Amino acid sequence: MGALSTFYPDAKNIFNEESRKLQIYRLIGKMPTIGAYGYRHRLGLPYVYPDNELSYAGNFLNMLYKMTEQKYKVNPVLERALEILFILHADHEQNCSANVMRSIGSSQADPFVCTAGAAAALYGPLHGGANEQVLVMLKEIGSKDKVPAFIKEVKEGKGEKRLMGFGHRIYKNYDPRAKIIKQTADQVFEVTGRNPLLDIAIELERIALQDDYFVKRKLYPNVDFYSGIIYQAMGFPTDAFTVLFAIPRMSGWLAQWQELLLDPEQKIARPRQVYLGYDKRDFVPMEKRS
Repeated sequence: MGALSTFYPDAKNIFNEESRKLQIYRLIGKMPTIGAYGYRHRLGLPYVYPDNELSYAGNFLNMLYKMTEQKYKVNPVLERALEILFILHADHEQNCSANVMRSIGSSQADPFVCTAGAAAALYGPLHGGANEQVLVMLKEIGSKDKVPAFIKEVKEGKGEKRLMGFGHRIYKNYDPRAKIIKQTADQVFEVTGRNPLLDIAIELERIALQDDYFVKRKLYPNVDFYSGIIYQAMGFPTDAFTVLFAIPRMSGWLAQWQELLLDPEQKIARPRQVYLGYDKRDFVPMEKRS
């Protein structure tokens, strides 16, 4: 994303409405292509050019999975599932990456480098990597009958056991996005076959929602709890999940960026710090310092 800035020097005209609109089109359009090309490159497969006759999600699947067939036939169930996941991940208030996008944008940098910074923030396991951590947790549990023991260890704080995919900085009850994704999962598994991790996830959710320990702490399933299971069922490697997050979040980042630029009261971001160190210190000569 950062390198694209050098290909489009006109992107620096951030206060020109037509130029700004063109960069937005470019960024939203190029994200799935970059993601798909990265996927194909790691597998040693030839790149597949975009197909303008397909939808945004359908074209992404085409660039990922087209092999020798003349025309890739997109499965409508998987296409719709990907569309739903993209919609639900598009934007979500002042999350970490959106905040970075606005902070860099406040310096009036071009949108390509702004999104490079936002993507770096998204890469963190507490942000875009959370759904990958859910899969790690479910695999660690291993089977449905081991869920109660895992819950017990989490509550007792044994080792580094953590309940991933539960809780949210904003939602203090059931994340509405998780409910939609859970319904989507059932439709996807009718096509791909049932992911064995789903049974563990459902049992984990059932026990946690009935346990006062988690209810009192308002730890309910969030958007990451089921999305990783769906992505895995669709054939995506776990370390590509953050890319799948970044593709739809691009539209949210750009909406935040443009809103910031058009705000007449906007200044360069500069958070204040509160100093909590010494109020006064006596000078100690160098030879007397230990």
